[in-house]
Amino acid sequence: MTDIEKTAGGTSAPPAAPEAIKAIPVKHYGRYVSAVIAIALLAAIVYAFSQGKINWHAIPDYFFDDRILTGVGKTLLLTVLSMVIGIVGGIVLAVMRLSKNPVTSSIAWFYIWFFRGTPVLVQLFLWFNLGLVFEYINLGPIYKNYWSDFMTPLLTALLGLGLNEAAYMAEICRAGLLAVDEGQTEASHALGMSHAKTLRRVVIPQAMRVIVPPTGNEVINMLKTTSLVAAVQYPELFRYAQDIGQNSGAPVEMYFLAAAWYLIMTSILSVGQYYIERYYARGSSRQLSATPWQKVKANMLSLGRPRGSVGA
Repeated sequence: MTDIEKTAGGTSAPPAAPEAIKAIPVKHYGRYVSAVIAIALLAAIVYAFSQGKINWHAIPDYFFDDRILTGVGKTLLLTVLSMVIGIVGGIVLAVMRLSKNPVTSSIAWFYIWFFRGTPVLVQLFLWFNLGLVFEYINLGPIYKNYWSDFMTPLLTALLGLGLNEAAYMAEICRAGLLAVDEGQTEASHALGMSHAKTLRRVVIPQAMRVIVPPTGNEVINMLKTTSLVAAVQYPELFRYAQDIGQNSGAPVEMYFLAAAWYLIMTSILSVGQYYIERYYARGSSRQLSATPWQKVKANMLSLGRPRGSVGA
């Protein structure tokens, strides 16, 4: 029998309650200092622009101008067409790079080395000025014309942006293909599937989870890179903003306008990228994270629920 302390009345005394722990939160003074510095810098930038000679009213006046909207449409069209060329070319180059044929592998390696190693603007000017080297383009009975008539600003932009993008997409696709376990390919070949069918049915669907996120970044980057084609006389958003700024006497304001349109378009593309990544993550995650709208909805429901109630 254990010894039990007893009071004068002979009853056992209840055990003493443990002393409550007083938690003292750690004070992060660095956070407060950095927040104050960031707010002060932001306020200084806002104040500086408020004091500058900027005609802010010119931005809403031209925001939905027909020329600006035409430039937005051409920018989106150029982005889509260039990315189609880049993605298709990237897939072909990635397969060539992974080929056991040394000739095709070397050609793909040289292509990637050249286009990744030279600036896009240099490539655009190179395509645009090839008419100084070749007077005609002669494809035999198929097509023959003057180079200056053949190499239009649109074709220059597509070749300069699309072929350059193919080099980057080749490395992205190659990384995605290498991320798939070799056992998947071996098992497919053991079942009698051809190499092309194995790529199409087994390897590429699994590689998409790795390929999609950087491809989304490339699309957004391509949208911004289209502004370079103004140098080869192709009229897109930036070129139209430049022209309006020179004619209206508000060049800086039109640059702000173009930047606002680029921000809107890249934000929309970022939302699309998020949901595409979520779609291809279904096979790798047991439970997908909540979307931003689902989080907002859950927070609104939690605010409306009575305190202390338990959700179903």
